[in-house]
Amino acid sequence: MACCLSRLVVLTTLLAVIIPSFPCLVLAFTTAQCEFPAIFNFGDSNSDTGGLSAAFGQAPPPNGETYFHAPAGRYSDGRLVIDFIAGSFGLPYLSAYLDSVGTNFTGGANFATAGSTIRPQNTTLSQSGYSPISLNVQFYEFNDFHQRSQVARRKGVVWQELMPKEDVFSRALYTFDIGQNDLTAGYFLNMSTDQVKAYVPDLMNQFSTIIKNIYWQGGRSFWIHNTGPVGCLPYVLDRLLITAAQVDRAGCATPFNEVAQYFNQRLKEVVAQLRKDLPLAAITYVDVYSVKYSLISQASKHGFVLPLVSCCGHGGKYNFNRHMGCGSKITRDGKQILVGKSCKDPSVRIIWDGVHYTEAANKWIYDRIVDGSYSDPPIPLKMACHRFAN
Repeated sequence: MACCLSRLVVLTTLLAVIIPSFPCLVLAFTTAQCEFPAIFNFGDSNSDTGGLSAAFGQAPPPNGETYFHAPAGRYSDGRLVIDFIAGSFGLPYLSAYLDSVGTNFTGGANFATAGSTIRPQNTTLSQSGYSPISLNVQFYEFNDFHQRSQVARRKGVVWQELMPKEDVFSRALYTFDIGQNDLTAGYFLNMSTDQVKAYVPDLMNQFSTIIKNIYWQGGRSFWIHNTGPVGCLPYVLDRLLITAAQVDRAGCATPFNEVAQYFNQRLKEVVAQLRKDLPLAAITYVDVYSVKYSLISQASKHGFVLPLVSCCGHGGKYNFNRHMGCGSKITRDGKQILVGKSCKDPSVRIIWDGVHYTEAANKWIYDRIVDGSYSDPPIPLKMACHRFAN
């Protein structure tokens, strides 16, 4: 009896230590996994599955060559992180809201477009490369889709097989990956680092407003990626002036990465405030910056090579030319010749076209974030419907 009492005391003591220190671990053992019936995604090219291609012309080959074996609306050789997220729940890859061909929205919809920003840009796509479909426009699209999809369902069986049920909107996962273009937009307008930092609070206010708007429409589960190390991307390294002292050991531009980290810290603070403002919401902040920087800075350790060089491109130190990108052709003797070619083995490369990641890199990133190791609170993707009280 004394032995049993002694063991009980030890067990009680251990639980007293574990529960306050690792509440998310306890949550994982006591709460059922989430079964999201749909995903609604908002963002830029990091998660665009065909929005920009539907509106402004298909991303040309060799985009899509690895997995889809043809262009598939993605600026990559294959799948994106959002594709792996959808697949983990047994959902089909998300149809772009703007795509009118072969789309099915029963498993959700994708409002992201390449080049999108949080706040509207005072320019055109042809002038700057930034999409007119900023985050507020993506919300307008979502709002319209939410209402009209239910009207369509009432028209008959065909529409019911293409549109989500009303209750899906409150049980869905809402994913966000946006902000990178807001930072580079300032630099490409010759703003200083201080000037770029100065408008980050406005970005946060606009982002927070969108989350709240979706919440008031019934959204409850939010999975929010921070922005990646933009100072490691060829389209930034090739275009913006930096000194040798501003290059870190990985070859990345420190000033631009510091701005990304500043953005991420503000975003994390906004998420913390949103948890207080929205009492029924489960909001997970995901540190993809750390995952991506680890991949790039320790590429060989993870089985990759040439971490700062584009797989698909043409010329220069980084195999990147903004005037002649991936899939570009030239005309010679009346014939079109592909010059923006893919590398021989994208499976060991990180950067696809100077801006975006390869499928292999996207899969590696997904594998690191899915278990909650880089999340706040530290819960896995399949527990993201549960609110965790800090």
